[in-house]
Amino acid sequence: MKRVLPAMAAAFGALGAAEAHHSLSGVYDSSRQTTVEAVVTEFQFINPHPFLLAEVRDRDGRVRAFRFEMDNRRELIDVGMSGTTFARGDRIRVTGSVGRTEETHMYVRRLERQTDGFWYEQVGFSPRVGRRP
Repeated sequence: MKRVLPAMAAAFGALGAAEAHHSLSGVYDSSRQTTVEAVVTEFQFINPHPFLLAEVRDRDGRVRAFRFEMDNRRELIDVGMSGTTFARGDRIRVTGSVGRTEETHMYVRRLERQTDGFWYEQVGFSPRVGRRP
């Protein structure tokens, strides 16, 4: 019994973690990609996936709040990103998959910040970052 309880606790813990980490295809529609211009209001560099909150002006001139989800935090750290990579007021251009139920939520496939040439892209299962000359 002493060995069974720790094994059961580990199994239930893993189940909770797996449930918290969602399937991207269940949330975002990769067949519906779009590009928007946005102004960052907040960068939340959190686990499991960091995201940017931003304002996007629609065709009618209304400002709408968007949420841009990125690759997992560990991989973003590995390519040099941190909690200070984006700041309030940064102007960005984002291309990504639109949310299945929330049209103002997107999974980022490519992001560019024109002021300094910074770019981020999700290629397969790996993120890449760089700067245009």
